[in-house]
Amino acid sequence: MEENLYTPRQILQKYIKACSGKIVNPLWKTLLLGVMAGAFVSIGAAASSVSMYGIENVGVARTVGGLVFPIGLMLIILIGGELFTSNCLLVMGVLDKRYSSLKMVKNLFLVFFSNLAGAVLIALLITYSGQFNFSDNALGAYVIKVAVTKSGIDPINAFISAILCNIIVCTAVFMAAGAKDMAGKILGIFFPIFVFVICGFEHCVANMYYISAGILASGNADYTAKAMELYGLAEKQISTLTITNMLIINLIPVTFGNMVGGMLFVGIPIYFLYREKKGGADMSSHKLHVPTFPVGKEKIS
Repeated sequence: MEENLYTPRQILQKYIKACSGKIVNPLWKTLLLGVMAGAFVSIGAAASSVSMYGIENVGVARTVGGLVFPIGLMLIILIGGELFTSNCLLVMGVLDKRYSSLKMVKNLFLVFFSNLAGAVLIALLITYSGQFNFSDNALGAYVIKVAVTKSGIDPINAFISAILCNIIVCTAVFMAAGAKDMAGKILGIFFPIFVFVICGFEHCVANMYYISAGILASGNADYTAKAMELYGLAEKQISTLTITNMLIINLIPVTFGNMVGGMLFVGIPIYFLYREKKGGADMSSHKLHVPTFPVGKEKIS
């Protein structure tokens, strides 16, 4: 009976080939897939906010939110998308000499800003859908509170929390790549992402949505008044919700922490543990499932 999982060594070779495909994608496709991924993560984040805002106990609220949030990564894996945090695993292709580190950096740059565009787009759509009016503007107040909390986090704490976050996200992606059917991929994604949400770790793309939505909500006097009433927020705290603060105070340390977590703690160790030995003996007996999209030349200069 054929096993329903690839071995870690097989997953590595399969994923490196997929990474090569990401590198040779045309610009328009990379950007579109990046916008899709940012939108999918934001949809999961928005849904988790709706599930959490009425629950006072933090542990219970995060557990409920964790049941909902993984839908974002599921959509990316099963439909398509280029997500900055999981693309940190491109470092494995650099180590395997499939493409240069410069090409990896270019991909990460394009994906980061296209993820941001997708997140802001969803934040705009949800804001003007009227969803924040739920429970007499309580959801809008909650969105502001979340954004204020993230905008005020200590940069060192944000950096370390982001490392922990992307250790989990990248292992979830690697696990999903090891499954041969949809159910296996969903399970591989669900439990790690469930854990990262419960722990409250920092994810740069999710934060693109959370803080953007908070900035938009803070422009509504009814939402800000409710935030002051429910959460004791001061006007000065709410005024910190700006694009500049989002980028400098939160996204910069969180993004670099995500990169360290994904590359240094996951991609590099996995590569050296399971890489194909030169000479080919390790992998010659394995049948690999290779993505159908073109990957170009074996080495991309």
